[in-house]
Amino acid sequence: MPRTVTAGLDGSAESRAAVEWAAREAVLRGLPLRLVQVWEPLPDPLAQAPLLGAEAEQDWIERAPDESAEGLRLRHPGLEVSTERRTGDPVDVLCEAAGTSELLALGSRGLGGLHGFIVGSVGLAVTGHAGCPVVLVRAGEQAADEHRADPTGIPSAATPFRPVVLGLDITAPDAALLEFAFGAAALRGAPLRVVYAWVPQPPPSNETPGYAYEAEAPPVAELEPRNAFMLGRALEPWRESFPDVDVAEAAVEGSAGSVLVDASRDACLVVVGRRVRKARLGAHLGHVAHAVLHHSPAPVAVVPHA
Repeated sequence: MPRTVTAGLDGSAESRAAVEWAAREAVLRGLPLRLVQVWEPLPDPLAQAPLLGAEAEQDWIERAPDESAEGLRLRHPGLEVSTERRTGDPVDVLCEAAGTSELLALGSRGLGGLHGFIVGSVGLAVTGHAGCPVVLVRAGEQAADEHRADPTGIPSAATPFRPVVLGLDITAPDAALLEFAFGAAALRGAPLRVVYAWVPQPPPSNETPGYAYEAEAPPVAELEPRNAFMLGRALEPWRESFPDVDVAEAAVEGSAGSVLVDASRDACLVVVGRRVRKARLGAHLGHVAHAVLHHSPAPVAVVPHA
């Protein structure tokens, strides 16, 4: 089956924004777009009861994917758009769709700066289990939001893209994460900002039972150049593979979640990773990905890696 960009559609404002984002991404990648609408069947007692507005809801279910697809074809001439109506558990269906997708776009409801996003149980579960990168898009996200302001100070889709921001752990710089971020920046002709955030760790107390104190932790003055050097070294081969991408890196002292959220305010896309875990149940997103998903004003791509 050919690879696609896939978007989940449920009629909400956030899912409509995700669909529009996915259409723009499909055009950038030269891939077809697939809209997946999942209908979760009601339990038998409810399914047998007459529900107010049930006919109107069923009518929307039947019309929405085709109407959305037609609108996307008009706004993006030449874009191949297909639709799927599926019945079942939304997490299972969307994770299955992710298996044949380059990436999957889902909606997140924005509540403003302090409150951040309500990602929702379905979005978090899919993001934590999908086999491809998942991009969470807030309601109201528009093409112009991803671009620099024009000379009058107004964001415009005709201006260059804002930077792509990558949060990278230099102790385990994964190739899948780096390839996705560099590729996203190259597609957009956007600069790439790579951020490694670190917090100095105090040495264990020499009062801890069984602990033999040997040496003090390196001072911050020594950690800063060391971390900057390791970050630069991790990026060297990728700079060679993507010579046209303007890369700036920063090793910053501070909480990774807070540092990335701050960087996201001037980003067109924020890229973070998650480690693939075999367990079906349980949390599959780290605290950094959680923080960015809930508070970044820009779309967030979560990339699974070993």
